[in-house]
Amino acid sequence: MAAGLPYPAGMSPSLRAPADAPVTAAIGTTDALTDLVGRGRVLVVTGAGVSTDSGIPDYRGPTGKLRNALPMTYDRFVGSEHERRRYWARSHLGWQTIAAARPNPCHLAVAALDRAGLLTGTVTQNVDGLHTTAGSRDVIDLHGRLDAVVCIDCGDRRPRLEVMLRLDVVNPGFRERHGAAGSLRPDGDVALPEDAVAGFRVVSCRRCGGVLKPDVVFFGEHVPRERFVRALGLLERSSALLVLGSSLTVGSGFRFVTAAVRRGLPVAIVNRGVTRGDRFAACRLDADLAEVLQPLATELTAA
Repeated sequence: MAAGLPYPAGMSPSLRAPADAPVTAAIGTTDALTDLVGRGRVLVVTGAGVSTDSGIPDYRGPTGKLRNALPMTYDRFVGSEHERRRYWARSHLGWQTIAAARPNPCHLAVAALDRAGLLTGTVTQNVDGLHTTAGSRDVIDLHGRLDAVVCIDCGDRRPRLEVMLRLDVVNPGFRERHGAAGSLRPDGDVALPEDAVAGFRVVSCRRCGGVLKPDVVFFGEHVPRERFVRALGLLERSSALLVLGSSLTVGSGFRFVTAAVRRGLPVAIVNRGVTRGDRFAACRLDADLAEVLQPLATELTAA
C-alpha cells in the first residue's frame, strides 16, 4: 500500500460531526459565485452531494448526521474475516448499481466549466468515477475508485469487473437470489441477512494469495501521500476554491479549505445544509446543486 499522509491535529477523518462545526452559514449570491468562477483558475472539490442525483446516496444529508449504519472502517476490514466476507457480499450486489450510474447535470456542469478553461482541476471525495465519465479532464479521485481492487499484501491492482466475475464463479446464483435485497447504501453496498453473508465465498489475490480490498480509502485509512500532494499542487496553481456537495466533515476535504485560507484564496461553498467550512467561506449558498450549477455553466460557457 502507498504510504499514508498523516492528518494535522483535529483533521483526521471522523464518523461524527466535528466539535467546531458552525451553527450558521455565510451568505452568498449566485452573482457572486458567477463572478468568482468567471475569473478562472478555480479548483473544484466535490463531495457525495454531487452524485446523489445519479442514484448514489450520501453519508450525511443536509443535517450533517450519519444515515443509518456506520460505514466500513479500515480496521474492521483488515482485522476480521467475517467483516470482509460481509462487506464483499453486500458490495458485490451494490456494485451493479454503481457500475450502471451515469453522470447527472452537476457532473456535466463541472465538466463544461473545465472545458471552458475555468478550472485548474477537480478533486473529488467520491469513488464513483462519474466526473471522469462526464468529461472532466484533470480529476483526482482523492478517496480512490470502486471500479478497481487492490491487494493489501502485495499492492497488485485489478479491474473490479475481473473480481466481480471471479466472485460470480465461486458464488453461483448469488446475485440472482439476492439481487433485490435492498437499496444502495453510501458504501456502495446493500443490506443483507446474515445467513446470506455466511454462505458467501471471498476470492484472494491471484498474484500472492493476499487480501483483496476495493481501491478506496476507508474511514480511518490515510489518503496516499502522493495523491494528496498532487491535489494540493492544483490548489497552488489556483486563484479560488469551490466546494460542491460536501459537509467537509472528513478531514481530507476540510484540509483544502484551510489550505486555501492560508494562501489568501477566496472559498465558495454550495451545499445543502451547514458545512464545517462555512465560517471560512467568502460565498456560501445553501441550495440545490443542479439548480445552481446548470445556469452557472450555461452563462459562463455561452459562446
